[in-house]
Amino acid sequence: MIRPVYTANAPAPIGPYSQAVWSGSHLFISGMIALSPDGTFLNDSLESEVRMALTNLKSLLESQGLGFMHVAKCSLFLRDMADFAAVNAIYAEFMGDAKPARETVAVLGLPMNARFEISAVACLPL
Repeated sequence: MIRPVYTANAPAPIGPYSQAVWSGSHLFISGMIALSPDGTFLNDSLESEVRMALTNLKSLLESQGLGFMHVAKCSLFLRDMADFAAVNAIYAEFMGDAKPARETVAVLGLPMNARFEISAVACLPL
């Protein structure tokens, strides 16, 4: 059974999808860009975009009683692979000791012309 997730502490979806869905013990989190919870796009810099997207991910996890240590996999999407090192540094800061599986891909474009997007899969502890 699939159960949609919504929290006011992260931005509402900008399309026909859920912020996240539970399927069994797995939480599938939709892509997060630099939208504040009120829907404002914070694109002053690459750093502000990455920090806002990761803050949104953190808020969604916390709304379900989880943290980064519960994340099994992340997918990172960059508009420019030249941003990899800067994104990686901020990502490492947020993740701390958590080391989920991950891929990073360069894409032609992202919603709202964002430079960065992240999606994730988290799991309940065994």
